[in-house]
Amino acid sequence: QVQLVESGGGLVQAGGSLRLSCAASGRTFSAYTMAWFRQAPGKEREFVAAISGLGISTNYADSVKGRFTISRDNAKNTLYLQMRGLKPEDTAVYYCAARVGPLRLQPADYGVWGRGTQVTVSS
Repeated sequence: QVQLVESGGGLVQAGGSLRLSCAASGRTFSAYTMAWFRQAPGKEREFVAAISGLGISTNYADSVKGRFTISRDNAKNTLYLQMRGLKPEDTAVYYCAARVGPLRLQPADYGVWGRGTQVTVSS
């Protein structure tokens, strides 16, 4: 199965942008539905966005629609999350996750996880 490593997090002012990356090992990256989740202190892990194996289908949480864009480059085994118009409430640890099968929105449906990257948005 794939192994996932996130990068690209950091500290940004409200209204700013960041692009997260998730590098995947293995040769079957395109077989996996990929997703981004986030977890703020004291809160449950929540769905952010997901993308199908070939990048044809995507799904976004209402809280990030129009601001975040999920994409993937299967030739580079990499998943991305472009974040624009960041708000303080976007502050969290962001995780990428993988599953074999259709898009799902619940963390329990994903069996492979990265270790996360911290995103902090200051007001």
